[in-house]
Amino acid sequence: MADAATMRAVLLTRHGGPEVLEVREVPRPEPGPGQVLVQVAAAALNNTDVWTREGAYGRPGPPAGWLGPMNLPRIQGGDVAGTVAAVGPGGDDALVGARVLVDPAVYDGDGPDAHPVDILGSERDGGYAQFCVLPAERVHRVDGSPLTDAELACLPIAYGTALGMVERGGVRAGHTVLVTGSSGGVGLAAVQLCAARGARVLALSSTASLDAVRDAGADVVLDRTAGSLTEQVREAAPDGIDVAVDVVAGETLEAGVETLRDGGRWVVAGALGGPEVTLDVRRLYLRNRVLLGSTMHTPAHFDLLVGIARRGEVRPVVARTFPLADAAQAQQELESRRHVGKLVLLP
Repeated sequence: MADAATMRAVLLTRHGGPEVLEVREVPRPEPGPGQVLVQVAAAALNNTDVWTREGAYGRPGPPAGWLGPMNLPRIQGGDVAGTVAAVGPGGDDALVGARVLVDPAVYDGDGPDAHPVDILGSERDGGYAQFCVLPAERVHRVDGSPLTDAELACLPIAYGTALGMVERGGVRAGHTVLVTGSSGGVGLAAVQLCAARGARVLALSSTASLDAVRDAGADVVLDRTAGSLTEQVREAAPDGIDVAVDVVAGETLEAGVETLRDGGRWVVAGALGGPEVTLDVRRLYLRNRVLLGSTMHTPAHFDLLVGIARRGEVRPVVARTFPLADAAQAQQELESRRHVGKLVLLP
């Protein structure tokens, strides 16, 4: 049992399999100027946790985290919802006791369209712990949200990434949108966010997940094991699609670009189907199509997400929760891809 000076945390001690995650009692961090201490109520898991643990972000050289070599041991976890327990010197005491959602990013500038350059749980200690120190400006009040702590914790990375794609793709009511990998965290978030905007959603998924994806708001569910993607999309949307929200890439991107309408946008934020793509660029420029890369979210995107959370406009799907001590088991479950929705630790 931790005392007031310590806390329980899960430490990434080295790169490797789930066995490198160790549950320990560690000193409880103290907030400095411009920081707050958050008592973690829930911390959701992401593929980034697994890739960071493995050091497998695809860069040449030694194992590394999201942006490069990591200082170890590290407390993982970029998705945090909780309560402000203390503020640093000169901070606003009115924040103590506030229910908050945490933006996991540190940005390359102060503007609303700045890009992430640092991610909680990779470059800094994150939410696989009872407490977490965070920059005060990255902590957003959600006191009146109807969402549970576990549901709130699902939002920052998966829904932030999905919302970044939706915003960069310009999705609006009346659009026809294709979402790939729709049973995963980002894909399911994109289905829900696009449906909430009034778009017609075509969701590509595996046979085992079709019903769950339909329940999330997809108008048409396409079975990726049932034949040609192009033929399935053309049957469901004879006039083509306005936007693709893609976390798969590989052959899906190669074939799918042809289903875009003139001026359509293909937004990609993942490579589950393979990082290398062969593409005839004439299929882009002769039809004024746009291929966009999208990583996470901007401050402006996250502000939109906080509003969605406060109003409860989207209810994340929580597949399963785990106690903090079972973080390694939770990451194994994440890697199995047998679930639909998000896995969440409850410290």
